[in-house]
Amino acid sequence: MTANMYFLSSILLFVLTAFETSAKSVSISNVTTYINSELSLNNGLKMPILGFGTGGNGVTPSVVYDMVINAIDAGYRHIDTAFVFHNEIEVGRAINDRIRQGVIKREDIFVVTKIWNTYHSRARAAEAIRQSLSNLNLDYIDLLLMNWPMGYKEGPVDEPLDKYKLIIPSPVDYVDTWKEMELSVGDGIVKSIGLSNFNSQQILRILDSAIIKPVINQIESHPQLSQDKLINYCKSKDIHVTAYSPLGEGRLLDRTELIAIANNHGKSTAQVMIRYQIQRGVSVIPRTVMKSHMTENFNVFDFTLTSAEMKAIDKMDTNTRYYEEKVAEKHEYYPFSTPY
Repeated sequence: MTANMYFLSSILLFVLTAFETSAKSVSISNVTTYINSELSLNNGLKMPILGFGTGGNGVTPSVVYDMVINAIDAGYRHIDTAFVFHNEIEVGRAINDRIRQGVIKREDIFVVTKIWNTYHSRARAAEAIRQSLSNLNLDYIDLLLMNWPMGYKEGPVDEPLDKYKLIIPSPVDYVDTWKEMELSVGDGIVKSIGLSNFNSQQILRILDSAIIKPVINQIESHPQLSQDKLINYCKSKDIHVTAYSPLGEGRLLDRTELIAIANNHGKSTAQVMIRYQIQRGVSVIPRTVMKSHMTENFNVFDFTLTSAEMKAIDKMDTNTRYYEEKVAEKHEYYPFSTPY
């Protein structure tokens, strides 16, 4: 049995058993479409367009193990974490338990993590990569991102602040961090590397010096922050985009524009927002601690938003960010000081 056949059969077995009594079960057609919706990255590797996020406001490491177990059981095969979430151990334990139990194989799951800002020097970046591998208890990372272009003072504190409550910066250029990330690919411990929260000018600086091209720029995107210009720029450079916080931190679930569209399809507003990104060709990593919502968020492959509905969602854009990292707004490489 090939890896793909095993992947398909294991998911279908789960669908037929674990959710047989659920009113909101994952349909076989959705699972099949999910498997077939993998994106081809610019290095030839593939990544599922729909992933599962594990960090953010209100998500503590204590609940992450069950979150990831439930996400895998719901069919997700793209799991996103970060060093700064302090939950890599729980994420890795859940993944390894499901591998050991025969639910998935290692090659079935696409694992993303990120280098934090206090690890931007080459020595510290190498240390962070080794630590993430150890935390996850994996032989390799599918996708390693630079969490932000901004280096912070190195040390044990995630956000070292001065007396004015502003970030103490590191003098390290993010281009140097990228060079160490490239080495990790050569060493075989990382399959793909990319960026997160980079603007177009910062991406260009990476491209001008890179040996290995970034495969992804992961950015905040939801109906109030469409990021069309940055997404189009990334596409022009053959860099894929992943949207985090696609539901606007839950603040958009009751918007009347989205409710009307959801009612047209017999779906939830969360499903509409996830589908919106997928139809833009943007991968998406919604996050929830509730098992029923994981299943709901997975069921987005059996409907299509019309052109008029997509335009109606576009009109909701107010350039509203929920993740601004304001403590670093004086940083030389603060990414939100330019239009896109």
